[in-house]
Amino acid sequence: MRTPRAVVTGGAGFLGSHLCEALLARDISVVCLDNLLTGSARTIAHLLPRRDFTFLQSDVTRPVRVEGPVGYVFHLASAASPADYLRWPIQTLEVGSQGTRNALELARRKDARFLLASTSEVYGDPLEHPQRESYWGNVNPVGPRSVYDEAKRFGEALTSAFRHSRGLDAAIVRIFNTYGPRMRPDDGRAIPTFVRQALRNEPLTVTGDGSQTRSICHVDDTVRGIVELGLAGHSGPMNIGSPYETSMLELARRIIDLTGSRSPIRFIDRPVDDPAVRRPDTSLARAELGWEPAVTVEEGLRGTIEWFVRELALTRSA
Repeated sequence: MRTPRAVVTGGAGFLGSHLCEALLARDISVVCLDNLLTGSARTIAHLLPRRDFTFLQSDVTRPVRVEGPVGYVFHLASAASPADYLRWPIQTLEVGSQGTRNALELARRKDARFLLASTSEVYGDPLEHPQRESYWGNVNPVGPRSVYDEAKRFGEALTSAFRHSRGLDAAIVRIFNTYGPRMRPDDGRAIPTFVRQALRNEPLTVTGDGSQTRSICHVDDTVRGIVELGLAGHSGPMNIGSPYETSMLELARRIIDLTGSRSPIRFIDRPVDDPAVRRPDTSLARAELGWEPAVTVEEGLRGTIEWFVRELALTRSA
């Protein structure tokens, strides 16, 4: 049994804050590290009074020091939305390279299990559909998205090197499009953008002709998969994502319906290297972890919209 204490880098982000909660619910105390570049102290404010939760404002691209025993290191630190990693390209590459190295070294010193939060973006604009973990991807190494894609691919290589050459108990999870409460309204990804626009009766900006697809997975399901893999012995890579695939145009129309919005749809230019399709093959997660998504799209989107209604109201009153 490992020490029931985990370090979560990027723990004040959208996904990281939910992971901190999920670990605490498993009676695993948490040390949350975040430099708050894209994360927010608001996401973890309700956890600060707990004795089993510690927040350290820290940049993981510098050497990481955590006092006391650690059983697990979950490395989530990184800008994750295109708007963010295009705004901070060098920082994104640094956290994927030196930041991953520092998190790995922390796990090695503490004899902890390490989990790298990688991404479906390592598959690029895929020529295989759905994407299996054995697929090597189709990534433009010098395109605008490469700062994120290649940072994660390098992080996977470095994690594998630590596992093979230094005997570190390390695993890789490839996370597909995740949504839910605590996403920033200005995050730049499709669901927060569409919901914000719909609630304000503004045009929903769909890129290209809207035929490109994504497979959206509720944050509760994604985090459950991350925790299960983190506590298991499997090394991955392992896809965690929903098989529910939808076009961006269909998603925009669905959000208009769920919000009762009067918003029209406006088509804008599609970003360079934007993947045409995205859907995970989750056979490995099902076989090894017994993991499958449980939150329906209807339930997940409704709950997310309700959260955004409250969040935008707070913003207006501030």
